[in-house]
Amino acid sequence: MNARADARGDRGAAVVEFALVSILLTVLVLGVLQVGLALYVRNTLVACASAGARYGANANRTPADGAAYTERLVARSLADRYAVDVTGGVEVRDGAEVVVVEVDAPLPVVGLIGPVGGITVRGHALREGVGP
Repeated sequence: MNARADARGDRGAAVVEFALVSILLTVLVLGVLQVGLALYVRNTLVACASAGARYGANANRTPADGAAYTERLVARSLADRYAVDVTGGVEVRDGAEVVVVEVDAPLPVVGLIGPVGGITVRGHALREGVGP
C-alpha cells in the first residue's frame, strides 16, 4: 500500500474521536459536579441541624423550638422540600441531657431531585440547665 491510500483511510476519524471523547468527558464532569452538589447539601443540612440543636438547648427553649429553627434554616439555605421531616428531642448520654435535632431529606441524584429520606443527619447540643 502506498502513503496516499493510508491517509485516505483515516479521513474523518478525528471528528468521530472528538465526538466520542467529548461525550465521555461531559458525563464525567457532570458526575463530579453532582457529587459536589450532594456533599454541599449534606454539609448544609449538618450545619442547620447543629445550629437548631444549639438553639433548642438554650435554657429558655425546647427541642421543638430547635426543630422549628432548623426548618427555617434549611428552607432558607436549600429549599422548602428539604425541610419537611425535621424532629427534635432529648437524649441522655453519660448522665447529661443532650438535645438532638434530626433532619431526613432527599438525596440529590439528578440536580436537586432525588428520593425522599436519602440523607439523615443529626445535630447534638448539651442542654443548658436553669440555676436554683
